[in-house]
Amino acid sequence: MKKDPESKAQTLPAGVMLNAYPDSIGKKLSDTVELLKRAEFRDAFSLFYILPTFFHSDLDRGFSIIDYDINEELVSPQDLDELNELGIHIKLDLVLNHLSVRSPQFVDLLENGNESPYRDFFIDWNEFWKDHGTMGENDHVVPDKEHLEKLFMRKPDLPILKIRFPDGSLQAYWNTFYQKVEFDEITAEDFAHIKGMGPQEASDFAHHIKVVIKDKGQLESADLECIAKYNDQVSKDELIAAVCHKREFLGQMDLNARSELVWEFYDDTLRKLSECGAKIIRLDAFAYLHKEPGQPNFFNRPGTWDYLERLRGIAQKYELIIFPEIHAEYGAGIHEEIAQQGYPIYDFFFPGLVIDALDRGSNEALLRWIEDIQTRGLQTINMLGSHDGIPVLDLKGKQVNGSHRPGLLADEQIEAAIERIIERGGRTKNLYDADGKKIDYYQVNATFYSALGEDEQKLRLARAIQMFMPGVPQVWYLDLFAGTNDYAAAERGRTAGHKEINRTTLKIIDIEAGLKRPVVLDQLDLIRLRNVSPAFAGEMKIFETEPHLLHISWQHPEATASLKADLRNHSFTVCQGDGTDEEVLMSF
Repeated sequence: MKKDPESKAQTLPAGVMLNAYPDSIGKKLSDTVELLKRAEFRDAFSLFYILPTFFHSDLDRGFSIIDYDINEELVSPQDLDELNELGIHIKLDLVLNHLSVRSPQFVDLLENGNESPYRDFFIDWNEFWKDHGTMGENDHVVPDKEHLEKLFMRKPDLPILKIRFPDGSLQAYWNTFYQKVEFDEITAEDFAHIKGMGPQEASDFAHHIKVVIKDKGQLESADLECIAKYNDQVSKDELIAAVCHKREFLGQMDLNARSELVWEFYDDTLRKLSECGAKIIRLDAFAYLHKEPGQPNFFNRPGTWDYLERLRGIAQKYELIIFPEIHAEYGAGIHEEIAQQGYPIYDFFFPGLVIDALDRGSNEALLRWIEDIQTRGLQTINMLGSHDGIPVLDLKGKQVNGSHRPGLLADEQIEAAIERIIERGGRTKNLYDADGKKIDYYQVNATFYSALGEDEQKLRLARAIQMFMPGVPQVWYLDLFAGTNDYAAAERGRTAGHKEINRTTLKIIDIEAGLKRPVVLDQLDLIRLRNVSPAFAGEMKIFETEPHLLHISWQHPEATASLKADLRNHSFTVCQGDGTDEEVLMSF
């Protein structure tokens, strides 16, 4: 693929980026703003990635968006004004692939069915596959085998959620991610208003519905056919309406990007994000957006590129930098494709490489990746931990066009890293094939500190390496405070608990205690150096060393900074200078 003209390239702002939910610290975003005003945080951060409970949302800790208006319970316009006064630019999410079932658009669809203006705003599964599959027994099309085999599955079953329109018809809509249908308790009283249904019939019918829901978790068309036998005078439509009135949907419904209404929605949303003061927009789940029979439903080409180019045009109108978020194997080369199109990329390789380097005492894989970044001119945002898991599997190789492109780590090294993180208390999330069989781990969830064996010196060195990496360093709030795995939250979260292990809310008392810990203050010193020193606007140099050592220098006419580290015993020294002489900033 040829590189697009330079005019398409988007340049990320400089500085270090904090990453947190609005209520990760204290109770509201205002508590984080107050923290950033403290002397300990002065000059530490220039950017702030605020996760999407910033908006009205329900599931998946914010990534199931109801609408893109400010969540007044957690965020206020004053908070945003104060961040601006501190010189801190914000990054926000646009979740491209889906919206919550509680979004105004989906609620309108549920209420008005075929008469809804949003009838095609979401993807009608049966309409999408009508010429490429056969209607199954349960009111949905099963794609032909050659299409089914190409589906990338985030859960064991077909990615659909069935809803009932006001006319009683059952409709299947594409639902790649989370879904759940719940019913409030159904009693005979729910049918008392229906003409022709006596108390005993109402009681029998209520019992029947409860049994079916308990067994199946939903209602198929055939389940309601039994209504007719109760009484010819009973309105089937009224009974269905009474049952459906008791249901509640939860889920993230895939948007139909073939609809111009969806693109009007994207335009309006980017305008809103710009008005909130955002400068950078992370495109979440973008690789699932373009769908076409005969193509994979994950990052198919050229459709995905066409959509991204259209989005970039909208973003430029509002002076926004967009960058796509995607997890894929290093060997697949997708990160290179994205960069060649002029987009910044998330460095999902770095976290696993740091764990590997500090556990094995080897610089080999890490230096190979740094060389890649430099020679290919990649713009990256890197991190240690994040709101999601540690993406060790991204380091794998991949079979591409009949040949194997190796990963940054060998498969056995990746498996060993995963096992070490699990032994240290990490949890896992799995991926499935079209038959519902587990095919791999998706991610390993842990705080980065716990993934390092809760070794403070390892955490210091990991942070030092991050601050000397090319790109924009992003700092997860919990890692900054050396947070440990939250097993109680993981248990409370049940099926989604693997993520909650790394999302502990820090109370103000936790912050006060944390700011007395040397490991926290040392990290802040490293972060401050990276955020303010002109050295990091200069040239990066990697010195040749023995495999267990690491020596990185940044050189600018006005300033220099250097890191010398021993990856075996985790000792390191950081120096800074005025362009001529250097002095030791810290040494461990």
